[in-house]
Amino acid sequence: MVSSGDHGSGSGNRGEKTLVIIPAYNEEKHVADQYREVRKAAPAYDVVVVNDGSEDRTLSLCRENGMTVLDLAVNLGIGGAMQAGYRYAAENGYGIAVQVDGDGQHDPAFVRDMAEKLMAENADMVIGSRFLARDGYQSTAMRRMGIRYLSLLIRLLTGQRITDPTSGFRMIRGEVIEAFAEDYPQDYPEPESVVRLLQQGRKVTEIPVRMRERAGGKSSIGFRGSVYYLFKVTAAILLERMRRR
Repeated sequence: MVSSGDHGSGSGNRGEKTLVIIPAYNEEKHVADQYREVRKAAPAYDVVVVNDGSEDRTLSLCRENGMTVLDLAVNLGIGGAMQAGYRYAAENGYGIAVQVDGDGQHDPAFVRDMAEKLMAENADMVIGSRFLARDGYQSTAMRRMGIRYLSLLIRLLTGQRITDPTSGFRMIRGEVIEAFAEDYPQDYPEPESVVRLLQQGRKVTEIPVRMRERAGGKSSIGFRGSVYYLFKVTAAILLERMRRR
């Protein structure tokens, strides 16, 4: 179900319509602030919030603040929420889509830098990496170890170094939007989608961004079970590689 609020002009970089997708699950404390930050940082871009079956007041706050919101009846997780956002982007003719999480970690001030990088390098995906400049919140020590491990695994499998493969702060364009609208990884979408694009010969690049410590809500990946997570995501990446050969 879609509720429509106020839009920007929809004219993105070099005339391409750009959509900012904000996935939100139980983000009543911060989704409105994040939305306002996005509108201030990128007033020419349209914004849609994907309410991923929230059990708090996330949906009502989106409607009260005049946001365009996709309301998912049940919680699908970040993969399902983002696929819904990409499907909305594809169906409405957006040439560029960017994910900005609703928990306050992603600083929307970097969205325009991502668009410039996307165009300048004719890239298919630009990832906002917290590790290139090492500024801002760097996550916990255990999570940093896990991210380094995944970065090494992706480099071994694809030959390309991605410093922050679990970052959800990312921008895509064109055919990638169409592809993700039809088929997007559900369990571990960030690293899996990177491997998928690299195996297809698409260009994935990064820019340095400043992340903020999570302001609230519920993380899709908790601290508990980190070793199990790494085991599962490794298996998912290897299966993705075999499936795409």
